[in-house]
Amino acid sequence: MSASIAVEAPPLPRPPGVQATAALGAGAALLLGAALLAQSISPRQAALYLLGAVLGLVLYHASFGFTSAWRVFIADRRGEGLRAQMLMLAIAVVLFFPVLASGSLFGQPVQGLVAPVGVSVVFGAFLFGIGMQLGGGCASGTLYTAGGGSVRMVLTLLAFVIGSTFGAAHLPWWSALPHLPPISVIGAWGVGPALAVNLALFAAIVGVTVVLERRRHGRLVPAAAPARRGLPRLLRGPWPVIAGAVALAVLNFATLALAGRPWGITSAFALWGSKAAMAMGIDAASWPFWSSPAQAAALRDSVLADVTSVMDIGIIVGALLAAALAGRYAPTFRIPLRSALAAVVGGIMLGYGSRLAYGCNIGAYFSGIASGSLHGWAWMAAAFVGNVLGTGLRPLFGMEVERVPRQTGC
Repeated sequence: MSASIAVEAPPLPRPPGVQATAALGAGAALLLGAALLAQSISPRQAALYLLGAVLGLVLYHASFGFTSAWRVFIADRRGEGLRAQMLMLAIAVVLFFPVLASGSLFGQPVQGLVAPVGVSVVFGAFLFGIGMQLGGGCASGTLYTAGGGSVRMVLTLLAFVIGSTFGAAHLPWWSALPHLPPISVIGAWGVGPALAVNLALFAAIVGVTVVLERRRHGRLVPAAAPARRGLPRLLRGPWPVIAGAVALAVLNFATLALAGRPWGITSAFALWGSKAAMAMGIDAASWPFWSSPAQAAALRDSVLADVTSVMDIGIIVGALLAAALAGRYAPTFRIPLRSALAAVVGGIMLGYGSRLAYGCNIGAYFSGIASGSLHGWAWMAAAFVGNVLGTGLRPLFGMEVERVPRQTGC
């Protein structure tokens, strides 16, 4: 007769406490920034700033990154992050397609982000994909990890702005290369067939990740147990990546309602860089990129009047708040030389590629596919190939190719 002895699992490590100073600072920046925008620009601009902050908090708490998710799948066939992206896209198209077909939401005109498909998009997305892995993040990942305290990602962000500025200057040449006109599957096929095809493609990608993950590991690898549960987990993270996917889809729809167009990120980087160029005596206003009345006004006016800029700033502050609530805001200024070089090279690739491809992982991939734009799918395919090459290049810069997603998501 044998007796079984129950063995208790070791307790989870105690999570760090709230960093009150950083949390209060971030909260003050949100309140004061919203008040300033409401008074100087409009209440809607203030709401978009706060919406950006919520996006930053969601991205940080859910560790929702595109770069790490793609790298882990490429290196080890773990597909949880990719499956979460497909869920996010599925919810987005269900929300977006009927509204974009009608042309209005709550009485306000709305339009999607639809761009041409051609050499510029394919090469730009491929370049962006390499930059994701060398820079250590995508557009959204760069913002929220920089806000969360990563000094290296601040370096990537600065290089991102520089690359985006050069991309804006060179875009007319790239736009003249062979391309198809902007194609919206909503307009070409109608809402029903467009939804059916997109949802089928998402399901097919999910199926491929499941098959390949089971073939490599014998099962779907479960996520690690959370350090917090219940209300503390809601306020301080970490969240399940699926929760992040759902929240991001809904928040992108909220952006459509408030701004009249979907979420974007990198157009602000070209604006910031071009304004800096003008401050240094460079006539960026003469570039064809800024020739339209709307673009010329954006270059002339305060960055606080630019929707994308205030949302980007909001993402940084929201991520700072999330990091402080999680007790993980701990900037370090020691960056290995090769890693710093990769951040600069990758950031320039990210910025230049995003301008050539009419957007990044948010504006072209997420919002492009949500808008029914064919260029969103072309971006995804070309960027994935770039990520394969970029993942292979990481060891040359002393960067890890990990087998599980990092907590930062990038």
